[in-house]
Amino acid sequence: MTDLMQELFAPENLGDQERARLANLEALRAADVATYPARVKRTHTIAQARALYEQGDAGVEPVTVTGRLKRIRVMGKMSFADLEDGSGQIQLVVKRDNLPEGWYNNIWKKLIDLGDFIGATGPLIATKTGELSVDVVEIQFLAKALKPMPDKWHGVKDAETRYRRRYVDLLANPPVRDIFRTRAAVLRALREYLDGEGFLEVETPILQPIYGGAAARPFVTHHNQLHQDLYLRISFELYLKRLLVGGYDRVYEIGRDFRNEGVSFKHNPEFTQLEFYEAYADYYDVMRRTEEMIAHVARQVTGGTVIEWQGHVIDLTPPWTRLPLRQAILDATGIDYEAYPDAASLADAMRAIGHEPSADSNWGKLVDSLMAKHVEPNLIQPTFLIDYPRDVSPLAKASDEDPRQVERFEGFMAGMEVCNAFSELNDPIDQLQRFIDENYRAAHGDDEAHPVDVDYIEALSYGMPPAGGFGMGVDRLTMLFTDRETIREVLLFPHLRSSDSKAEVAAEAEVDEAD
Repeated sequence: MTDLMQELFAPENLGDQERARLANLEALRAADVATYPARVKRTHTIAQARALYEQGDAGVEPVTVTGRLKRIRVMGKMSFADLEDGSGQIQLVVKRDNLPEGWYNNIWKKLIDLGDFIGATGPLIATKTGELSVDVVEIQFLAKALKPMPDKWHGVKDAETRYRRRYVDLLANPPVRDIFRTRAAVLRALREYLDGEGFLEVETPILQPIYGGAAARPFVTHHNQLHQDLYLRISFELYLKRLLVGGYDRVYEIGRDFRNEGVSFKHNPEFTQLEFYEAYADYYDVMRRTEEMIAHVARQVTGGTVIEWQGHVIDLTPPWTRLPLRQAILDATGIDYEAYPDAASLADAMRAIGHEPSADSNWGKLVDSLMAKHVEPNLIQPTFLIDYPRDVSPLAKASDEDPRQVERFEGFMAGMEVCNAFSELNDPIDQLQRFIDENYRAAHGDDEAHPVDVDYIEALSYGMPPAGGFGMGVDRLTMLFTDRETIREVLLFPHLRSSDSKAEVAAEAEVDEAD
């Protein structure tokens, strides 16, 4: 036995219940019972079997249902058991005289444990108490559970266990399963809306020779045969806009992005993003579409446009509040950032109100950090903050009124950003200068500066129509529709540190100042 086999399955390293289950597995094999058969006989899911009976079509013909044993109650020559599959639960009535000789006493009563998977065949009946049941005449053993099931009364409460062993969480806490059913409904509703509006769903590269489309540090990998470093994408943006150049007017993508950044209640290094791009639209058009789309999702998922989140009643009904970023920061802090034209003077004003800005932040990032710390947490109802500094928006079109501002908005609710959008910059010469400016920042220590993408400039040089673009974190939207306060609750397998639970708690409490 290898060291790993010894560690995981040697009897001396197991608890009492695990040793008993392992012994039962060996006994089943000794009795020539196939313990992990390759094929399963099933005629109906449990939900289908229930529907068959309720419609009066069951008759006396047997059905075969399959699932996990959740409860067994042995009463002499008869037993009652609860069987569960992904569609529901049904009772089994298991009688000694209905099974092959010796099966009931030697197999069913002695060797089958809670959590095992079985198939049960028999006619559908109603017991004296009126409970729909399968009157079992045949049992097929399907899989042995070598570990005991979680406590059904107390569930699994420890966050460390819940996130690291989500399979145990789902077993012990059925309401958690509903979170991910809602997540799937959110994704369906997003696609339904965009498809109905004439958008084409596309797929763009996850491995990219040049990352771009956001201010974030990338993950780096290497292609051995091509001897080429590649990056896991941080955004779909530049590839989707290339498609506008190629002749598509409306495109969208839903997929994974990867950002090599900190974790918090709203950040995970791997997350699901929706981005869409629409030719001949500007950021005002995108604001209206955002309101319509999220209201549509709310109606499809919840039946209305009012949701409850962590004690707040949030009304998603359009139109949402629109507030200039400059005014929002002035109202929250007393600082009019336009009165401080350089980073040094703005940083001094921020220190005067107790804000400790990063020493290497440029003017735009200082403005962004003021918003993140003093404005964002208080935006509970849906709000668009509009008109952002050019310094933090290298891909957005400049405002006609103020060249230091761009036509950009971010959408907020529940105290966090849920989307980011702007009128897209389609001037290749201006865009190249923005990239050059970003390259200068990168050379002076800004590891989130946007790299120069020459091929993207080449694409813009063929002409890109005026367009509005949009990006939204699907995970955060799901948090809102499931009343969850941390992104880890809506990710089946969130990224965790490989340290003890105290570090996990610290990571969970960490809140980045800006997205």
